[in-house]
Amino acid sequence: MTTYVVRRLLDLVFVLFGVSVLIFMMLRAIPGDAVAIMLGANVDITPERVDALRRQLGLHLPIHEQYLRWLTDVLRGDLGRSVWTGRPVADEILGRLPVTLQLSGMALVTAIAVSFPLGMAAARTRGTRADAWMRVSSIVGLTLPPFWVGVLMLYVFSIYLPTWPSIGYVPFGDDPLGNLARMVLPVIAVSLPMIAALTRILRSSLLDVLSLDYIRTGRAKGLAPRSLFYKHALRNALIPVVTVIGVQAGHLLSGVIVIEQVFAIPGLGRLVIGAINERNYPLAQGVILTATVVFVFINLLVDLAYAWIDPRVEYG
Repeated sequence: MTTYVVRRLLDLVFVLFGVSVLIFMMLRAIPGDAVAIMLGANVDITPERVDALRRQLGLHLPIHEQYLRWLTDVLRGDLGRSVWTGRPVADEILGRLPVTLQLSGMALVTAIAVSFPLGMAAARTRGTRADAWMRVSSIVGLTLPPFWVGVLMLYVFSIYLPTWPSIGYVPFGDDPLGNLARMVLPVIAVSLPMIAALTRILRSSLLDVLSLDYIRTGRAKGLAPRSLFYKHALRNALIPVVTVIGVQAGHLLSGVIVIEQVFAIPGLGRLVIGAINERNYPLAQGVILTATVVFVFINLLVDLAYAWIDPRVEYG
């Protein structure tokens, strides 16, 4: 197991290096003069101020030297300073990261808690009306964009339940009930497609496992159906489900970015969109790199879960 973990960590180093190059180059490929956009409509713009900002950001250097300078700082734990506020980028991110992680974590837990019972029920009631209803519902859930669901829920709640706190964010430590109330709608909007995907995958995987020879042998030997289903079939059906959970958990970050805009939640999504619009390179690079590290770490956990569920994965 140790060798497997070390091998996966080495793979992640190369992945993060490649992603860092893409982040750096793609931000600089955005049209427009970054320095002019950063300075905005300031009447005091002078060639001297423009040149000073270029040198502050290192934009006067060749592109490869800019990247090496940024990468060296990142490896030292220095993500730079925000152009607008002058605060360290790490502090800006740490101030918003808990909000995004709370929304993503609650959406992930909700999706797993809802989809597992639905998927198992659909597999056990195959061919019935309940199974058909769950399959149709999952297809509908997959086709609904989270931002559209969010906007629709805001519209419905503004008419039928206007007293519900639908917009904004309150820290959990300040008002636990207010925090949870404001998270209900965005969590539903983000988790709905994931619930649909996990339900379909779990149902399909369970049906495949339940048709295997060893399950039929267990039935012939008189094993209790409940034990056969939960102890033998469910664990072997989890690998494709874990795959989808890992992928969807990573995609939650991109979905959360849009949902934070819809519900005015001050998380990483709103922070990075503002940074890109303002060409705040240090802040945009830091936020995107942080999100990438979280995504890569989630995938590492998924790989380790594979090895725990099926030890043969270590030797694949």
